[in-house]
Amino acid sequence: MKTARSRARRATPARFIVLTGLSGAGKSQAIRALEDLGYYCVDNLPVALLPFMADFARQQGTEQGRIAVVMDVREPRFTADFPKVFRGLMRSKDLQPMLIFLEATHAELVRRFSETRRPHPLAPDRPVTDGLAEERASLRPIRALADRVIDTSSMNVHELRQAFLAIVSGRRHAAKLVVTFLSFGYHYGVPAESDLVFDVRFLKNPHWVPSLRPQTGRDRAVQAYMRRQPKTEELVKRLTSLLRFLLPQYIEEGKAYLTVAIGCTGGRHRSVFISETLKRELAGTAGVTMRVRHRELERLQ
Repeated sequence: MKTARSRARRATPARFIVLTGLSGAGKSQAIRALEDLGYYCVDNLPVALLPFMADFARQQGTEQGRIAVVMDVREPRFTADFPKVFRGLMRSKDLQPMLIFLEATHAELVRRFSETRRPHPLAPDRPVTDGLAEERASLRPIRALADRVIDTSSMNVHELRQAFLAIVSGRRHAAKLVVTFLSFGYHYGVPAESDLVFDVRFLKNPHWVPSLRPQTGRDRAVQAYMRRQPKTEELVKRLTSLLRFLLPQYIEEGKAYLTVAIGCTGGRHRSVFISETLKRELAGTAGVTMRVRHRELERLQ
């Protein structure tokens, strides 16, 4: 999300950042990234203290006053009091606070809470899905105030840091679109973060070759087996052509992250090979950073 206020000062480094968003969306990692970028950071700041931190930033001057605060629903009065207080700060001509809102898909947030086994702050004795739904609804007015809304669903720690580097420095990303080729096995379900899904199960399966079964699509023997299939070359050619058309359209639309999911039965051979091949074929595409993930291989690590 971009507002007229944020566009007007795009070239100005952010001095005072307020970071908020959904629980589990990555605020802890984001605050560490801001600390690495030289910000003095305060976590779980009460709304009543926000004007005092803003005054402190003013007193420090342009160079030293790089301050970031994290505020969220851990404070009971946050959703009720924050919009009015922050609108007051927005009228300050000598500070220009930046509000950054972090979010992620419902499925990804549920997965993160499941892994950490932490209760949701709004649902300590209820299912985490209840807390997430309540929180998302209550934060809509605050989300609407944000200078930037960042979806962290498919971002790793390094990508989150790069996103903050671009925002706080007032510079745009060198790459406008991050494309992730994600191999997976249909046996384990289609990844929730998928934007585009391609089924490659029509290709001959190396699984049925005893010497290839324990290997993966990263191994030379499997790659040679796949390349001997005429359909493999045709598939790569057609998918490459399609993506070369689509990627500039997504960039023009302002999309920052695109997950291209490639699926086969078990996610070890065909989908891995095709994902790696597409990344290689499309390397060097203007304005695009390519990365690859192999979901089922990660399970084995």
